Amino acid sequence: MSDTLSRRHASGGVSPDQAPPLEPTHAERARTLVHLGRTGSLATLSRKHPGWPFASVMPYALDDFGRPLILISSMAMHTQNLVENPRASLLVTQSETADPLGSSRLTLMGEFSKLAGDDAKVVRPIYLSRHESARYWVDYEDFAFYRMEIADLYFVGGFGVMGWVAAEDYKVAAPDPLADAAPSILEHMNKDHADSLLLLARFFAGAEAEQATMTSVDRLGFHVRLKTADRVRGVRISFLVQAHSVADTRKIMEQMVRLAREGV
Repeated sequence: MSDTLSRRHASGGVSPDQAPPLEPTHAERARTLVHLGRTGSLATLSRKHPGWPFASVMPYALDDFGRPLILISSMAMHTQNLVENPRASLLVTQSETADPLGSSRLTLMGEFSKLAGDDAKVVRPIYLSRHESARYWVDYEDFAFYRMEIADLYFVGGFGVMGWVAAEDYKVAAPDPLADAAPSILEHMNKDHADSLLLLARFFAGAEAEQATMTSVDRLGFHVRLKTADRVRGVRISFLVQAHSVADTRKIMEQMVRLAREGV
């Protein structure tokens, strides 16, 4: 445990000069969002109406650099648009949310190119691993794989959280290791450990509340929504160390709860 954490715990909670909670970068959050997604909105430039955007629902997969891979028919309007002008955008949004404007979304901008030969053979299993049903048409002569070479990205993480992400930063970032397990972690904590969340918020964030709900979790920490009689607010709490698995998360949370109980 670091000296800073030791001093904080010895003093019984947060200190005035405590550094802001650690959070993933926009690039990491962007990679996590597209990793979790399966379908986006593809905006191409219309061939029939030059200068006008043409939007389509588009299933996608990702290569090792996070570049979108799509499987499209030459008869589709979006394919004809891409042949005429390869520039396009792909919008990916956080799924299953009751507040779309308060949730995460990412716009990827770039140029699509058709893949053939060995390149197509490489991306085929990647795409089919995400879209099993595509096996029924992947070998049709009019279908082909296309890959987006990303030029720029714009990430929105919710109200007041937004910014451009450099393509190179995005390519070297990795999806959060807890991304796939996050829903089960949230369900478990909110269902079985609501009292512990109140305790953690009080000790690590100096926040009193009547109800606490964990709303997100990542390798660096978690967000909690706190309710009192007159307000609702959110706080971010950092993990003591980075979590790389569900097992790590469980151990870290148990340690943090022990520290909070000892410090109360």
